[in-house]
Amino acid sequence: MPERMRVITIDGPAGAGKSTVAREIAQRLGIFFLDTGAMYRALTLKVLRQGVDLEDEGQLVEAVQETKIDFGRYPDGKVKVLLDAQDVTEEIRTMEVTNKTFYIARAPRVRAIVVKWQRDIGSKRSVVAEGRDVGTVVFPKATHKFYLDADPEERSRRRIKELREKGQAVDAGNLKKELEERDHKDLTRRVGPLKRAEDAVVIDSTHLCADEVVEAMLRHIKYG
Repeated sequence: MPERMRVITIDGPAGAGKSTVAREIAQRLGIFFLDTGAMYRALTLKVLRQGVDLEDEGQLVEAVQETKIDFGRYPDGKVKVLLDAQDVTEEIRTMEVTNKTFYIARAPRVRAIVVKWQRDIGSKRSVVAEGRDVGTVVFPKATHKFYLDADPEERSRRRIKELREKGQAVDAGNLKKELEERDHKDLTRRVGPLKRAEDAVVIDSTHLCADEVVEAMLRHIKYG
């Protein structure tokens, strides 16, 4: 990695606040925000649309190889996710996509392709990348690594609030159960499991607002 380039990684479980924090840090530092989860979600949306057998890795690989994912910007600065040139920013956040993304994330050959895409992006510009394995697998030599965690109850509360603010009906009990199942899948999958990098700075956001987490990370980036 050229000296002028830097990669900042933020790993952690669902609902810990990674996307919000990573987006804000990228904006403050004036560098690219790489939402790795959005890439897997976009691929999930595509194979669901095509009726691909989610258990057939060969079919998944074929679909992924014919896919192009890009990131753009809305006028207000928010990140836009483009799947084969179509804006799918909102569609990839539905519960159906969320609950099926693990099929894509656990497929070794698919993951290898996506990791290459992510590394290509990180080789050309400074990035803030968030996900499950960005500090351990995608960018093991990142300039700064963070692991953002929070109590499961708090993560559930945040997710419920997020979905309801978007006008989606939410069953709190079911969502908590789905979050537990998602955690288990993330932690136990064979490729790219959720794991804290040994050299990552751990931050518990349970009792912190997003701005407080951002400030804590920026202090580490500046003085760490």
